[in-house]
Amino acid sequence: MRKRTVLSLVVALSMTLLSVPAFATNGDNIIGVGTLSRSMGGVGVAAPQDAITAVFGNPAAMCYIPCETSEVDFAGTVFDPKIKTQVTTAVPGGSASANSTGAPYAFPAIGIYTPITPDWRFGLAAYGVSGLGVDYKDSDLRNLSATFSTFPPPAAPPLPGMDIKTDFQIMKFAPNIAYRILPNLSVGAALQVNWASLDLGSGSAHNFGVGTQVGVSYKPVDRLSLGVTYQSPQAHEFKRVYNFNDPSMVRFGLLTVDNARDTLTLEQPQQVVIGAAYDIIPGKLLAEVNGKWLNWGGAEGYKDFDWEDQYVVAVGVQGKPVDWLALRMGYNYGNNPVKEHNGWNPFGSRKLQGTPVNNFFYEYFRIVGFPAIVENHITAGAGINITKKVSVNVGYMHAFAKTIKEASAAAPGVGTVRLESQLSEDSYEFGLNIMF
Repeated sequence: MRKRTVLSLVVALSMTLLSVPAFATNGDNIIGVGTLSRSMGGVGVAAPQDAITAVFGNPAAMCYIPCETSEVDFAGTVFDPKIKTQVTTAVPGGSASANSTGAPYAFPAIGIYTPITPDWRFGLAAYGVSGLGVDYKDSDLRNLSATFSTFPPPAAPPLPGMDIKTDFQIMKFAPNIAYRILPNLSVGAALQVNWASLDLGSGSAHNFGVGTQVGVSYKPVDRLSLGVTYQSPQAHEFKRVYNFNDPSMVRFGLLTVDNARDTLTLEQPQQVVIGAAYDIIPGKLLAEVNGKWLNWGGAEGYKDFDWEDQYVVAVGVQGKPVDWLALRMGYNYGNNPVKEHNGWNPFGSRKLQGTPVNNFFYEYFRIVGFPAIVENHITAGAGINITKKVSVNVGYMHAFAKTIKEASAAAPGVGTVRLESQLSEDSYEFGLNIMF
């Protein structure tokens, strides 16, 4: 009865995720879910330290928390990104800079683990996993709309949306099952049900998606743990989300225009994660390293915006100087997936999922609207056992500032258009773990 009550509570609380924005750091994915994983650089595929990390990191590895007990975890993250941009042209009054506005964002993660039999285990988690956005509404970028309306022909209507606002987020609800084949070998699988939202300043569009994650966990020797997991691509179609082919685009040589909002498909990429963890001092000092491949270059939407595949390395350490205290630290590096373009024609056009789009607006959306560019992260955290079955955890992450710059070819009447964005991030983690 108690386990059913806790499970019902987790399901109910997970619904709160549907109204909470999330932000990201490996492309538009967060580096890890839950306070413990994020405090250790996002590791957890080989030796997860709590139920949330086990479900998110590797569904086969749930037995790394005590197998004879059940556990429920609650975690919260306060995320504080700092984003700024600069647009420069040779047109008088055609340059502007702005800081993205908005208060820090808070979002939860919830997970549960329970044994079914000595060899079968069930887990469930709900969490925000992906998202990014900027808010330049009512900033100095608005002045660019009037300035760019002077581009030939002079009678063309003003350009819309220069003071851009974007908001993209994905929440996951993930039940999973694990089976221990041998004492040192287990397999697992998770069904991932996604709720996604995209707002490009013309109203939000929502969509559900479904995917799977499978994993293997293996301990060749007592102190060494290995893990590997694969996640399938998961597509989301956002209908009538933005009019990329606006009538004002006539001035840029687009002869076919309409007043209808267009559909944009964004596909979360397939990914593979491998990891190894070693108990340097059993029960006292643990180190884990993970390697991750995210196939942004093959994912619908991201490949249209010319993202490349991302390779992530994460390293985490946990030490327990005394039984009631855990100290954690980590490092995470993922190459910036957003390619820089230079020499593009600001009056030219291209196709975006079948819709003709002006080159300037295409680059503006890529660089100003979705600057998912940070690469280096450091993390730290601590946990205190209040009792043998209850612990509280805190953590911190900093993503160092990263800048992306690109410039167009010189064009009559406008010269060279230069686009620049910078992103840095801080987050603060809080968690509660209860075993029963």
